Amino acid sequence: MAQRKPLISEARRYLVRTVAEAKSITQEWMAEADLINAVTLGLPEIDDRYHVWRVPLRSREGDKVGEIVIDAYTTEILSDKSTTLEMLESRLLKRNGAPQDKRKQKAEYTLSPLRNTVGLGDCVDLLDEMPSESVDLIFTSPPYFNARPEYSEYEEYESYLFKMRQVIRRAHRVLSEGRFFVMNTAPVLLRRASRNESSKRIAVPFDLHRIFIEEGFDFIDDIIWVKPEGAGWATGRGRRFAADRNPLQYKAVPVTEYVLVYRKRTDLLIDWHIRNHPDRQAVQASKIDDDYERTNVWRIQPATNSPHPAAFPLELAEKVIRYYSFKGDVVMDPFAGSGTVGAAAAKLGRRFVLFEINPQYVDIIRNSVGKWPGRAADDILWLNCEPAPAFRGLFDYREDYTQDIPT
Repeated sequence: MAQRKPLISEARRYLVRTVAEAKSITQEWMAEADLINAVTLGLPEIDDRYHVWRVPLRSREGDKVGEIVIDAYTTEILSDKSTTLEMLESRLLKRNGAPQDKRKQKAEYTLSPLRNTVGLGDCVDLLDEMPSESVDLIFTSPPYFNARPEYSEYEEYESYLFKMRQVIRRAHRVLSEGRFFVMNTAPVLLRRASRNESSKRIAVPFDLHRIFIEEGFDFIDDIIWVKPEGAGWATGRGRRFAADRNPLQYKAVPVTEYVLVYRKRTDLLIDWHIRNHPDRQAVQASKIDDDYERTNVWRIQPATNSPHPAAFPLELAEKVIRYYSFKGDVVMDPFAGSGTVGAAAAKLGRRFVLFEINPQYVDIIRNSVGKWPGRAADDILWLNCEPAPAFRGLFDYREDYTQDIPT
């Protein structure tokens, strides 16, 4: 008789070894949270990459509403990786008709009161201070995990993903119902430490996708940003194969990045926003001309003269802002860098909210904002930093967001 191969959980010496044990731990948590009658369990799966069990939570109608993550070594439920109780309750209420009730109470389309804003600090903290549903579009390119030594503060990939979840969760609150969050991201190559080790490539966009879905967004599009062929050689990927041409050595040179498009989950159709917008002239003026991208493959030259180590081109920001917002809307970038999104928003007649943790990049914004089109620099709320020198003292410098909508 053939000997039974040990389970992964047995080989790793986990305390939580079986599906039944993972279910039992989750059911105990459900009982304490008063969710036994509202939630059912999906099939638990072991994730031995992170040494956890993932237990799907479903509504009585069968819709997935979240998951519980259990430390396989200790049996502890990891609250920072599990769907929060508040999020579960919110999703369960939506399944029972809460969105319809909300729409009946929402008599009209509400314009955001935010003025142009530049904030210095951790975007997680700054997002916590913002009014709910006050932003119309979020477009950002978060720091690449350890792609460049000078451009990452995360020692572990899990810490990076946790930070992204914090941002995405708070962005969900400040984004208006049914509006878009667009993120530029790409897989990251971790160079090998020595010739005896292999390099590693991390599929960052796919992990971020899971976080977006779990935090209340619907997936809309995967746009592929294609750079010129020579752009990818800077990574060093593919050089070994080019020299030797041996099988198994082949690695494709990366010349693409993802522009992932998500929409804050809602029952409102997109047409609702177009029909109910109170400024009909803004809607008409926001129409796209004939020269638009007809496929999800966009060929755009990368930024080459930016002081930021990982800047995306102004053309990319302009396309996203044109396609996913109206004139006069508020466009946010929580990882603003040198301010490309703000410059594009100003050029296209939108307002901007830019958050950046690095004071050197905020200084770049301060020194360049006077060159942005329109009257953008005349009316900016500066948070935790001095106003641009040329405009200091020309406006009321108050520490609040809700001032009159700029004209």
